[in-house]
Amino acid sequence: MNIIRIAISELIGMFIDDGSLAAFSLILVIVVAGAVKLFALPPLIGGLLLLLGCLAILVYSVRRAVKR
Repeated sequence: MNIIRIAISELIGMFIDDGSLAAFSLILVIVVAGAVKLFALPPLIGGLLLLLGCLAILVYSVRRAVKR
């Protein structure tokens, strides 16, 4: 049973290595999708916001990992 638990945790760890990275990305997608739907933001601007936001989140995550 312990081997199954280890295998499942490794499988989850492949997709969610950094919890804050996943959480920030999810929040970014929700905010941008809401802005596109509710405020009639052009989809091209929404895509640009997603690109820039994901890059900013990635830089933040890497800088935090380097400090560790």
